[in-house]
Amino acid sequence: MTRQLNLNAFLMSTGHHEASWRLPESDPGAAREVSHFQELARIAERGKMDSVFFADSPSLFTNPARRPPTQLEPTVLLAAMATATERIGLIATASTTYEEPYSLARRFATLDAISHGRAGWNVVTSAALDAGANFGYTDNPTHAERYARAGEFVEVVLGLWEGWDDHAEVADKGTGVHTDPDRIRPLDHRGTHFSVRGPLTVGRSEQGRPVVVQAGSSGPGIALAGAYAEAVFTAQRTLEDGQEFYAELKRAVADAGRNPDQVKVLPGIVPIIGATEEEAVAKERELDDLLVHEHALQQLATDIGIPADQIDLDAPLPQDIRPADQIEGNRTRYELTVEFARRDHLTVRQILAKLGGGRGHRTLAGTPEQIADSMHTWFENGAADGFNVMPAALPSGLEDFVDHVVPILQQRGLFREDYEGSTLRDHYGLPVPSHQPRVATLGAAS
Repeated sequence: MTRQLNLNAFLMSTGHHEASWRLPESDPGAAREVSHFQELARIAERGKMDSVFFADSPSLFTNPARRPPTQLEPTVLLAAMATATERIGLIATASTTYEEPYSLARRFATLDAISHGRAGWNVVTSAALDAGANFGYTDNPTHAERYARAGEFVEVVLGLWEGWDDHAEVADKGTGVHTDPDRIRPLDHRGTHFSVRGPLTVGRSEQGRPVVVQAGSSGPGIALAGAYAEAVFTAQRTLEDGQEFYAELKRAVADAGRNPDQVKVLPGIVPIIGATEEEAVAKERELDDLLVHEHALQQLATDIGIPADQIDLDAPLPQDIRPADQIEGNRTRYELTVEFARRDHLTVRQILAKLGGGRGHRTLAGTPEQIADSMHTWFENGAADGFNVMPAALPSGLEDFVDHVVPILQQRGLFREDYEGSTLRDHYGLPVPSHQPRVATLGAAS
């Protein structure tokens, strides 16, 4: 079959532009409404997109004055969205730093079971520096410590998911055996960070187990993705940067003894679509004009280590900013921000507009054809296997993408015209993973 794009819909309250809630047509309380997200999932499914996706953090994303701060727990929200859809994948973010492997594995296996094989777990190490205080930590773990824990965490989760054989539930009314105990195994993991016996209370789904997604682009993040990820969400702003990351990630996958074709690289894009380029640019300008720079400036000042009252909005980024190796939070995003600010000779005001529009992801304001052309170029030139689509305003931006960009991609043979399967693995073209038995069977355990 000809290689085709994979497209996820990355959903965030009223949209990814932080001022989207101020648009006349926006509902500022949409982040609390399940019906809002169910309708977004139906729109994405109408466009035959691979999945809907939620970021998440164990602490507030940002200053609550800037944008709607409500973050409903994503697996619970996706369970509600599963009942309103039939095919579209359901991906949620969960932290390896402030979660426990057993409860996370059970939660995602449950979502996978009730959706009949549509779940995915986006692995993050929680860069938010204030998250630890919500879990009793007085000192946050370093970048290196978080990734060391993450590797063992993923191993444990995968081991738990592999603890049930296919068809363990025999439901033999004649013999009175519901589930064969010899087809369920404890994990008996004893490691540096975790001690987990298992087994899980939930068996395998139609896709075997949830798809593992990863979103870190630092050196340790790439190593983690190379070992475990089946899809990678990333942020590059130029074709050259996209090609460099794509090649590096695929090498890491191959070095880990895995098939690079079975790991999807999906950069984020923020499409702002108009019937003409001028209309699209006007939409982007309307959003940018609604930004409150004082809110964003405080965050930037904290990141770069310079007081806000010493930063000139109409001057370039100061030279004496904090070096990246001092960042224990989201180091990759910090480096990305500094890089594009220096390369494009942006003023601080322009930087804040870029961050407000998509937190450093590539923003494309143009016609449906221009959006499709850019995606086509990245896809055919070794920079992407598809995209994490991040509408600036919701639901309008997602409707515009589904109704006007997706048909162009379909006409070019770059995207499916209908689903060919029912699971997230089907959509990504990934095989059902074989399970790897561990230790003794449950029937033999004492």
